[in-house]
Formats: sequence, structure tokens, C-alpha cells
Amino acid sequence: MQVTNEFLQNLRQDYKSATLDETDVDDNPVVQFKKWFEHALKAQIYEPNVMTLATANKAGKPDARIVLLKGVDEEGFKFFTNYLSAKGKELKRNPYAALVFFWPELERQVRIEGIVEKLNKETSEEYFNTRPVDSQIGAIASPQSQIIPNRQFLEEKFEELKSKSEHKTILKPAHWGGYVVKPTRIEFWQGRSNRLHDRINFELAKGTWVKTRLAP
Repeated sequence: MQVTNEFLQNLRQDYKSATLDETDVDDNPVVQFKKWFEHALKAQIYEPNVMTLATANKAGKPDARIVLLKGVDEEGFKFFTNYLSAKGKELKRNPYAALVFFWPELERQVRIEGIVEKLNKETSEEYFNTRPVDSQIGAIASPQSQIIPNRQFLEEKFEELKSKSEHKTILKPAHWGGYVVKPTRIEFWQGRSNRLHDRINFELAKGTWVKTRLAP
């Protein structure tokens, strides 16, 4: 199959699985997110906690990648990574980010904007200690986002650390830990027929969530 502009222009899906009305959406968007996440779990969606994290680099250009949601509560949406990675450096310069969840099986999308803060050391250590040993070693072995000579360099570093760490407790490295995206905007998108999608938007205004409907 040849991927042409004509092929892409005609590649479409009509969405008909559900509707979304303001009265169906909880007044607390975090509560609503958890409801939708539970639906995604029941639908057995592969890794429903996959989310796109968008930041901005030092030139102000957008930069996006996939990360995994590892916690959500009234404080915000939490994930863990290398603080010295590209995203870590970008968040240090500009602590604003956006998240996107897309669950195609449910024809749903959630968009989140907010201010990002580091989680405290104790929280990061607690999560790090739950990770498989090889994942702990991987977090230490990989100089994330830095140029390396080849794959062999990475694998040799991993095996070296694994050998040294045998029968020892692995401590969280200082350059690794968690962040929380504290939301200021959350939008729930439900696909609808004829591209007349439902969009219910929440904006945080003086500590109160304001709910509105947006045109698709």
C-alpha cells in the first residue's frame, strides 16, 4: 500500500460509540478523569496510562514524547523520569506543560495543561523502590537524552552496574525522580458523528473549576 496524500485525506473514521453532555460530567475534572480512566481499564485498553507530555525547549519550540502516568489525585498528574533528560531540563527552564491521553477504543481524548513541580525526595524514593531491579539499574545506566556511541555502550554499562549491584539494595540516583502536573485546564473530548465532537472544558479560576462546552 502506497501512502499518498490522497490516501491520507480519505483515511477517516466516524465516531458513534458514545455522547458527552455537561450533566454527565462531574463538576470536579479530576474525579471525572478517574471515571474515564476506570472505563479505559474495563475496556482493557493497552497501557491506558500512556500520555503525551509536551514541553518547550530553550528556543520556545514545542517538544513532545510519551511518558506513563504513575499517580493522579487532587494535587495533579504524576510521572517519573531523569531530571537531566531533555524534558527535565526544559521543565527546569519553563515549568509549564501539557498532557494528552487518547483512548481510541472509547473514542475519547483528555487534554491537560498545568504547572509542573518536582515531587519530594521521599515520594520519588518510595516509587523507585517498587520498580523491578533491572528498571532501577536502567535508570542509573542510561544518560538519558545524551549522545552515546552505540547500543553496546549502553548494554555494557547496564551489565557492569548489574554485576556491582548483585545482592545489594539499589538506591535512587539523585538525577531521577518524579514530577506532578498541577492542572489549570482539563478538557474531555468524546468523538461524535460528522466530526461534531463533544468537548467539555474546565478552567481553574481563583481556585474554582469552571465548566463550559467548546465547539469542535
